[in-house]
Amino acid sequence: MIDFYSAATPNGYKVAIALEEMGLEYQLHHLDLMANDQKQPEFLAINPNGRIPAIVDRDNRDFAVFESGAILLYLAEKTGKFLPADPDARSRVIQWLMFQMGGVGPMMGQANVFYRYFPEKIPAAIERYQKEGRRLFEVLDTRLAEASYLGGDEYSIADMATWPWVRIHDWSGISIEGLPHLQRWLDDIAQRPACQKAMTVPPPSQASDEDRAKEIRKMVTR
Repeated sequence: MIDFYSAATPNGYKVAIALEEMGLEYQLHHLDLMANDQKQPEFLAINPNGRIPAIVDRDNRDFAVFESGAILLYLAEKTGKFLPADPDARSRVIQWLMFQMGGVGPMMGQANVFYRYFPEKIPAAIERYQKEGRRLFEVLDTRLAEASYLGGDEYSIADMATWPWVRIHDWSGISIEGLPHLQRWLDDIAQRPACQKAMTVPPPSQASDEDRAKEIRKMVTR
């Protein structure tokens, strides 16, 4: 059994996808980020950085893992799924996983902050992060022109990590127009039953875009 601590964010959905794809038994613990659940002592004992997601593997001496990329690697190694055994192929998947962790996620996250959440509009900051997000999307499109998935011919944890971020490109104000290979990949993964189920774990907010942005703004600026 995996205890899964999460919220309705791209980083949280990465791990939900992996748990569903790998067929692992898990228990969701939905943290209310607006209520600061992630900063409470009981959660900080699992993740001292106070961020979601995190897991506790009850089948492995209650072993705790935090950071979404580290969780994906841990689960892939635990199950022997979605991470190739061949050293070169394995390295390629990990490279694209790190590309998401160090590039796509942080840049889109900053685009979200300045485009959606920051109380004052700073055009230079918005432009910077949207342009960098678009550049990263172009890198992905180039890769996906030569391979079905980021790691190669097989779907992997690199795709699980990247797809939840790219799918919200509109929320970041970043266009994918003219990137047909990226669009094909987005559509293909969206058809996977495990991904469809994972996007309800936990359920996304039903608030309007405006109301959701207002709520998140409180968290960003507190």
